[in-house]
Amino acid sequence: MSRAPVPEIPVPSGHPSDDLVLVASLAAGDGKGGLEAVDTKQLVAENDARGGTVYVREEPVVTRKVMAAMFTTIGSAADYGTFGRWLLLVVTVICWAAQFASMSLTSPDRWGAAMGLYMVGFIAYGATLVFYAAVFPRLARNTAHARSLKEKYENGEIPREEYEQEESLEKNRISNISTMHSNIGYIVTLALNLSLLLPLSNNPKVNNYVLVLLGLDWYLVVHLPATASRPTPTQGRALYYGWMEAGQTISYLNPRHSRSDADTQIWYALKQYKKLPYTFIYLFAFFLLADGLNTTGTLVSICQNDKFQFSFLYNTYLGLSQAVTSTISTLGFWYIQKYWKISTKKMFVVTNVVTIMIPLWGMIGLWTTKLGFHNVWEFWAYNVVFGLFQAPYYAFSQTMMAELTPPGFDNMFFGLFGLSNRASSMIGPNVIQAIIDNSGNNWKGFPFLFALCLSASIVIWFGVDIHVGRRDAVAWAEKNRRYAETGILGEDESVDSEEYGKRA
Repeated sequence: MSRAPVPEIPVPSGHPSDDLVLVASLAAGDGKGGLEAVDTKQLVAENDARGGTVYVREEPVVTRKVMAAMFTTIGSAADYGTFGRWLLLVVTVICWAAQFASMSLTSPDRWGAAMGLYMVGFIAYGATLVFYAAVFPRLARNTAHARSLKEKYENGEIPREEYEQEESLEKNRISNISTMHSNIGYIVTLALNLSLLLPLSNNPKVNNYVLVLLGLDWYLVVHLPATASRPTPTQGRALYYGWMEAGQTISYLNPRHSRSDADTQIWYALKQYKKLPYTFIYLFAFFLLADGLNTTGTLVSICQNDKFQFSFLYNTYLGLSQAVTSTISTLGFWYIQKYWKISTKKMFVVTNVVTIMIPLWGMIGLWTTKLGFHNVWEFWAYNVVFGLFQAPYYAFSQTMMAELTPPGFDNMFFGLFGLSNRASSMIGPNVIQAIIDNSGNNWKGFPFLFALCLSASIVIWFGVDIHVGRRDAVAWAEKNRRYAETGILGEDESVDSEEYGKRA
């Protein structure tokens, strides 16, 4: 086979999944069909089976198996004392190291190493998202406002309904603000990319230079502040929300217990599905919804690359449009929710409707080329709409999980949530691959994805009662709190809870 030319590729934006672009560039230069690997990402490309394509096809299976094992074992161990803080630090450093090591990938024969680094970075990145998300419910329960609310409730100054509503809004505040900050970081990252990629566009090692710049940014922004002297709480409240404080918040679990109990603990939690029905219904439905949404994003990218070959600059501008709209919408949705005191589920449903509209729009492309991801403007619109609704969707989805998680068991249940979200994409890619292989038409995958997203959404809309599920979760935590003292898994029958298991 003749040697394939190195394609013009999109810019890495600092997200670990974007390293796959570098893999493809190196693979293409080595004659292993890397461009098709980028076009399909998780789906199998119709290409030469010796090399790049095979590895890219197998990558999601390996990474998702590793993440599944991680989330269901050490995930629950993160609830012990300050172990969660150190777990966050370790996976964050591994993610950064994998990104930084990519600067050494300067020749086509290193595409295999690039694939390995991408997989390590992708796993570590997924872990950071899950364990960072598990921190915010604890933070929400331990802010000054939340502590004041709890004190008023325990003193009988406010009714239970008002306490639950205000605590829920506090969870939404932290979730939305943190999501907004992550998108601000995305904007800054893309801008920094452009500072090198525009003036050095003809330099063959420009992507490597960008990785060095991003690695230095991580060191300056995260490492130095974390290792600097930390002020007392009276010196400023802003650092209260810093991730290094996560391990300082209250936890029900005893740090003396062996972390080898994690497997037993997670298995015990899984057997509680009858006592936490809404928690597990949400986990199951969200698994399907995340699978459909993640596969939809991949299929839209395939359609884009099938119709157009955008330059790295064009892709960066598309990313900026998504990042800017994500930042604005997340803040906007939060202020709307705060002003009218709208429940988490209602806000989630609004954003969720747009989720199922994306594959529905792609279905239109089956019958006409005028609409349905056949035009450049549609990909601009997709990124803008994705930013306007999907960033808040992610924020509200994790707040929904926080509402249904037993207090003190955050990492254990968010580990299961991570399995449903970050380690999903098991059904969609395989079905879509079969559909596309049989039909030869990328757009024929959208009907299945629309049905998958719609069915999962209906289950959440009508099958999950947040109000009852929240009370079940609190009661379950109360009845299982003796584990903190005795290390014995099981309910404490001496704890009386009238609300436990109550359906309304």
